[in-house]
Amino acid sequence: MNKEQPNSILYVFYVSLVIALGGFLMGFDASVISGVIKFIEAEFRLSKIELGWAVASLSLTATLAMMTAGPLSDRFGRKNTLKCAAALFFISAIASALAPSFLALVIARMLGGLGVGAALIIAPMYIAEIGPAKYRGRMVSLNQLNIVLGISTAFFTNYLILNVINGDSEFIISPEIEQSAWRWMLGIEAIPALLYFICLFFVPESPRWLILKGKTSQALVTLKKALGEQAAIEQLPAISKSLSIGDNDSKGSILSLLKPSMRLVMVVGISIAVLQQITGINAIFFYAPMIFEQTGIGTDASFMQAILVGLTNVVFTLVAIGLIDKIGRKSLLVIGVTGIAISMFTLAYQFNLATYTLTTESLAKLTSSLDVHNLSSMIDASYSSDLTFKAALVDALGADQAAALEAKLVAAAIQMNGTIILVSILSFVACFAVSLGPVMWVLFSELFPNRIRGIAISFVGLINSGVSFLVQLLFPWELANLGAAFTFSIYGGFALLGLGIILKYLPETKGKSLEELELILIKK
Repeated sequence: MNKEQPNSILYVFYVSLVIALGGFLMGFDASVISGVIKFIEAEFRLSKIELGWAVASLSLTATLAMMTAGPLSDRFGRKNTLKCAAALFFISAIASALAPSFLALVIARMLGGLGVGAALIIAPMYIAEIGPAKYRGRMVSLNQLNIVLGISTAFFTNYLILNVINGDSEFIISPEIEQSAWRWMLGIEAIPALLYFICLFFVPESPRWLILKGKTSQALVTLKKALGEQAAIEQLPAISKSLSIGDNDSKGSILSLLKPSMRLVMVVGISIAVLQQITGINAIFFYAPMIFEQTGIGTDASFMQAILVGLTNVVFTLVAIGLIDKIGRKSLLVIGVTGIAISMFTLAYQFNLATYTLTTESLAKLTSSLDVHNLSSMIDASYSSDLTFKAALVDALGADQAAALEAKLVAAAIQMNGTIILVSILSFVACFAVSLGPVMWVLFSELFPNRIRGIAISFVGLINSGVSFLVQLLFPWELANLGAAFTFSIYGGFALLGLGIILKYLPETKGKSLEELELILIKK
């Protein structure tokens, strides 16, 4: 065994951890909006579709960035592209915090989306290109771990800011600070964004990108640090040969993805890209407080339970990192997607069982100024679904007041098993975190040939982000028009469909070098 191997593993871990900080920013930037929507909906008087835009605007530009980030990284380097992403995160955080209008906020969020798209594509690609095959799954999964840490940190900082502002702290000295809670939630991201930009100066460029650009001697220096001297010398010819194949055959072009030899990997890649988002993960992450408020637990408790979602995500991502190179990618996906389907159907069933009844006693507990006479027609009336109850609220109060008081009135009226709802959501997050969350990006970094990896990951990433955009945009509308039960049933149905595709088409990729996988998966 190469004597330098232990030091090599530490070096790859260090580099991967720095690169994966982009995942932390992506997770934070995407999920911090979950605590913001309650404030901006009232401040900017947003409709449900506008509220969806406030959340999904980031994913829209992330979708565009995913299509260009791969080719840009092929031209300018993985490291330089990530530096641009870090700068965009920083600018977006400051601009979002200072946004004077809904339009300005959306534009600022869209700037952050460009950073999200680049980080999602380039970080796992870079880590796969520098890490040894034996540990590649765990190293690439560090990016997903950082994403979920970012999500959890956003949930926690939102909750902390909310409690500071709503508490008795002497720090609150003016109403303006209270009204600016959401601005603090968004602006705090500037700190880790600046840290990431600085740290990127202390890691090397991807060795496979250096070889692609003819800088073999520089690549060998990095490979020796990452693999050990003997392994680096042995693998260099195979890497160079893989990158040279097809030099005159539309290398790196979108047309190369349409070749018959790419059919298997494209079917798998596109299916996994769609499945990761169509099962509703970003509806849970980005609207967690809204979903929990539907169970009647109240605003503060809903923010606290959102933190539990984040912590569950972190714990089971760590489980995935421990298992992904042992039991393999396919086994984790089969277990996880099965659990996702069960969790979503359980959520749907529980929301379908819920009933809504306003009583004089429950209304008396509300702290908001409310003319109870306007609700006299609803008192002691029982409603069998959230849709009929909310429609009755609009009839009684008018659309504006019903929207403003909806969460409190739902909390006062709902009768359901909130414990099962919480357990089902946490189970869903756990199953996602152990499967589709980290495994998708590991597979993307493994499935595609070296010479077209940039454009291929950008293409499937584009599809992934496009589906994410639609899920985020439509979720508030779905809750308002289809109801919670039907919405979660849709997600469960897609999970079952995806499970069938995984069982039939997905190959196992663990333990093989990128060059070995190319020989197996790509039929010449």
